[in-house]
Amino acid sequence: MDILMTSLSVLLVVLGLLPFIQNQHWVFRVPEFIKLQILVLQVVVFPLTFVFVELTPWVWTLQAVQLGLIVYHVYILMRYTKFWRSHKTEKSEDASDSIKIISCNVYQFNEEHDRFIDLVRNEKPDIFLTMESDSNWERSMRVLEEDYPFQEKITLDNTYGMHFYTRLKVISATTHYFVADDLPSIEAELETEDGYRFVFFGVHPPPPSPTEEENSKERDGDLLCVAKKIRGTKKPTVVTGDFNNVAWAKSSLLFKKTSELIDARIGRGILSTFHANYWFFRVPLDLLFHSANVLIDKLFIYPSVGSDHFPIGCTFHIDKQSDEQEKEVKELEKGEMEEVNELIEEGKEEETDNRVEE
Repeated sequence: MDILMTSLSVLLVVLGLLPFIQNQHWVFRVPEFIKLQILVLQVVVFPLTFVFVELTPWVWTLQAVQLGLIVYHVYILMRYTKFWRSHKTEKSEDASDSIKIISCNVYQFNEEHDRFIDLVRNEKPDIFLTMESDSNWERSMRVLEEDYPFQEKITLDNTYGMHFYTRLKVISATTHYFVADDLPSIEAELETEDGYRFVFFGVHPPPPSPTEEENSKERDGDLLCVAKKIRGTKKPTVVTGDFNNVAWAKSSLLFKKTSELIDARIGRGILSTFHANYWFFRVPLDLLFHSANVLIDKLFIYPSVGSDHFPIGCTFHIDKQSDEQEKEVKELEKGEMEEVNELIEEGKEEETDNRVEE
């Protein structure tokens, strides 16, 4: 028991410290995803170590580091719970009608297409976005085209296909390939029935993992290209999709500060979306950011549609920019724009052979 508890303590300390090392290899980035799971295990292992392990000076040092990490993890994760102050949600008299979005990584090899189609028919969103949607998914979703007359279809069989459907008026729509010609992002300027315009971005960069990309260079570069595209715009903006990142990661914080957007999860819940089949390893990879003139009404997770991701849903209003929400917009610090530009260039220069079409 002594060896087991000491080994667990060391492992948890190592996993807690690895994300502080700003190396883009997946070994350093993956532990960011499981910060909540690490915290849960730390809370269990920390007191048990006092019971089952001889308290030598080395163990006291280990416990002190463990306690520091527990406090740090609680500080980081607390803002993603309902105990934290959430953004202003009361709309003004000048606000738009409610707008609903559904975003889902449907999983390319998921053959239960009807489950997602039924979700769209039941929920009737104004916009829905699918990721990992290949030619089979495109054919299946054609039954929705009568209700969603505008579609932007990027049909790929490399798990990075993307389909955008809306019933709103489309002012313009563009597919971007920021860091690679097989990694699309969708930008659309839309207008509601009551005359409010806003910009929508759908994203899906590749994850750093032992089975996919060796590092996070393409992911970080792709997301930061989106952030720079948005930066400085006065138009209401919503960005969603499978970020393959967590909101508390440094690259996500750079994304938020560069784009001058707000993380919709703060004060509303961690809302883990992946992996749908393994409850203890669930992490919030499907994110949503918005400008200060977008008021989030509800942010929620739908039941499984057969994918390894749960769909994420959001209802919001376009409104005047509130002072309270404006306070949530964080600015880049000195030297961070240079870091952003460097990460973008590294993403564009990265080469991969992992996305061969099936």
